[in-house]
Amino acid sequence: MSDGGNGDFEFERRFFVRELPAELLAEPSPAFIVQSYYLAEQGYALRLRVQASDAVVPLEAMDDDLAVLDALADRVDFCALTVKSPMNEGTRYEAEREIDVAVGLQMIRLGGARVVKNRYSIWLGSDGWVVDVFGGANRPLVIAECERGGPVTDLTIPAFCVTEVTDDRRFANDALSGAPYSGWAAQFEAELAAEGPRFLQGLGHNHFERDDAPGGA
Repeated sequence: MSDGGNGDFEFERRFFVRELPAELLAEPSPAFIVQSYYLAEQGYALRLRVQASDAVVPLEAMDDDLAVLDALADRVDFCALTVKSPMNEGTRYEAEREIDVAVGLQMIRLGGARVVKNRYSIWLGSDGWVVDVFGGANRPLVIAECERGGPVTDLTIPAFCVTEVTDDRRFANDALSGAPYSGWAAQFEAELAAEGPRFLQGLGHNHFERDDAPGGA
């Protein structure tokens, strides 16, 4: 279960990344993740995730995610079934149950709308972040996420975070499984150019590592 002292809830903030500093990915070994969604509607989701730790997958050359998963099947070391509710300013209900890897692999082969990604775990200051580099129809999307055991307040936002997408439903993984980023990337970039970056204002004070961000030093 995803229990950080607040029951079955996750607390996170998510950011769109256009270019990630290479040095941040130099040391941590990524995990290759395949997520299959059997329900993804109005922010509610039923998800099955399998993960192969320390697996480096060249996503730019990946044509068949199931073939890649089959090739890595003996390295898959985690599988979980998760129920999620819609996000509300960085808080989302999440109940997770770990299941047998062999059962999970077969279920993913049999159905669901899939999302594939390499996930990097890094420390920035006192916060743990994960950076998801997506493959398949969601390539070249990169999302950085900070998660805590309680509301993510007074966050120091790294310079590589272009804009916050915590409450942008399009960027939720369950939404990406049905409407991949490649289909609306140009529209999003046009919106960003016209409206500029946005960051949640109701979660304490945002601290920015760059001078040009709203509210930055």
